[in-house]
Amino acid sequence: MISTSHAWLTGGILLVALLLDLTMAILRRHKDTSMLEAALWTVFYIATALGFGLLVGQWMDAQHQKEYFAGWLTEYALSVDNLFVFIIILTHLKVEKSKQQLVLLIGIILNIAIRGILIPIGAVVIDKFASVFFLFGGFLLYTAVALLREKNEEEEYKEGRTITMLRQRGMSTFKIALVAITITNFVFSLDSIPAIFGLTKSAYVVMTANFFALMGLRQLYFLLEGLVKRLVYLSKGLAFILGFIGVKMVFEALHGIKVHAIAGVHVPEISLEFSLGTIVACLIVTTVASLTATRKDGSEIV
Repeated sequence: MISTSHAWLTGGILLVALLLDLTMAILRRHKDTSMLEAALWTVFYIATALGFGLLVGQWMDAQHQKEYFAGWLTEYALSVDNLFVFIIILTHLKVEKSKQQLVLLIGIILNIAIRGILIPIGAVVIDKFASVFFLFGGFLLYTAVALLREKNEEEEYKEGRTITMLRQRGMSTFKIALVAITITNFVFSLDSIPAIFGLTKSAYVVMTANFFALMGLRQLYFLLEGLVKRLVYLSKGLAFILGFIGVKMVFEALHGIKVHAIAGVHVPEISLEFSLGTIVACLIVTTVASLTATRKDGSEIV
């Protein structure tokens, strides 16, 4: 259990980090982000997330530390998929390069706000109703199947009725992009929050893992623009991860209602170490397979 002082200290640090990123985005809103700059900031934010994970072990036990790393890694992978949708939205809406920084940061702040509302609700529901894991697990399995069946997002992109209506009413491209990204953020939160609760029941771990997974996505956006066509198997890898966590949640729900065996077969208990190893292995295989299967221009290697 996290102490009140550590909770307030963490909240203060996260708020300062958010304000610094907001200030930087406003000051540099008319400047393009180079690949080198994007790469350096991405490394910085990843190092910060890993460093925080090491500090978590100072005021929480080793189990919560493992949960943080597993949760952060899962949320970061899902956030990258979210980022690819952002790239598609901003490209098709033709948002000016100079305005993309601000659109992205506002979108990330809205994402943090949405999750800041949904995470405490999820924590309370899980605490009172262990059987809700059946619902969460089933939803993740459904999402995994949907990801496996979806076609190329860029080819399928069509402006929704809401965006078309906003265009007809004269709303600026900048504001339309914010609306589109806000809707996308909410949809992705419905996947990612049940996923991380399948790895930990600590609202503190869920919140911090989400925050560090989201911070730095603005810079990562400019780094990944050139890779969006190459990571062709990312959705398949994420589908496997979501499906795996969904099965894990169903198993936990069964144990929660005292069902430890079905037809004489023991219901497995999946350890956090196994979960973390599976997630890491899946991401590595997905990335290597994608880069191996495509050329630098994004075309498939025959």
